[in-house]
Amino acid sequence: MKKDVIVIIGAGGIGIAIARRQGVGKTVLLADYSEKTLQAAAQDLRGASYTVETQLVDVSDRASVAKLAAHAASLGAVVQVVNTAGVSPNMAPVDRILAVDLYGSAVVFDEFERVIAPGGSGLLISSMAGHMMPALPPEQDQALAHTPTEELLKLPMLQADKIPNTLVAYMLSKRANILRVQASAMTWGARGARVNCISPGIIVTPLARHELESEIGHIYQAMVEASPSKRMAPPDEIATAASFLLGPDAGFITGSDLLIDGGVIAAMRAGKLPTPG
Repeated sequence: MKKDVIVIIGAGGIGIAIARRQGVGKTVLLADYSEKTLQAAAQDLRGASYTVETQLVDVSDRASVAKLAAHAASLGAVVQVVNTAGVSPNMAPVDRILAVDLYGSAVVFDEFERVIAPGGSGLLISSMAGHMMPALPPEQDQALAHTPTEELLKLPMLQADKIPNTLVAYMLSKRANILRVQASAMTWGARGARVNCISPGIIVTPLARHELESEIGHIYQAMVEASPSKRMAPPDEIATAASFLLGPDAGFITGSDLLIDGGVIAAMRAGKLPTPG
């Protein structure tokens, strides 16, 4: 008898923390862009007695995501899909950030909508950066939410002359994530499934360490110092919230975004931090 399947896209700190919490008694299909990262994470999970399948994936390539979704469906009922894939402002140029964090997230929604089991749930791990920008004009929100995925990167607001730097590209991508989750709640709902989003703050992962040790690391330190919590968080805190949103206790929650940032955005709203851009 086939086990139910959970798909974890992105084998970093948050993805593995969620896999450990959600994967007991199920088949974990773990996917990542990096073969080295993927195999190291899979070995760690298998060593803890999880049933793990692996597949390389590039979320910015629709064929790659479609192949992953098909493989997931071949393993059993796909009951949970978690997308943690992303690149940060200090890791990639503007076009790559938009391709992975914005377009790639939309592609995952599209392709896994085809295979998610009735009663299943999806979760996108986005970022508090989606809450940092001033409100967009309603027509831009509408475009980010509902433009067909293959036309998204052609939107005038996403062209090179409109995006001055990688931070703006990142914030726009994360704003789009929240809006696409709302839109996807309608189409996933037609299959009897739910989809939600978490917007984490500074979580102690290798990616966060990369940012903290970069030339813009002082910005992240300032966020920690200005926030009410005055700390960063381990991936397990995100996994705890993810478990709730993915599970039956959140059956009335879909199309929602949960901000888990220790109060960084609250500090910005209070004028304790400058609004980036």
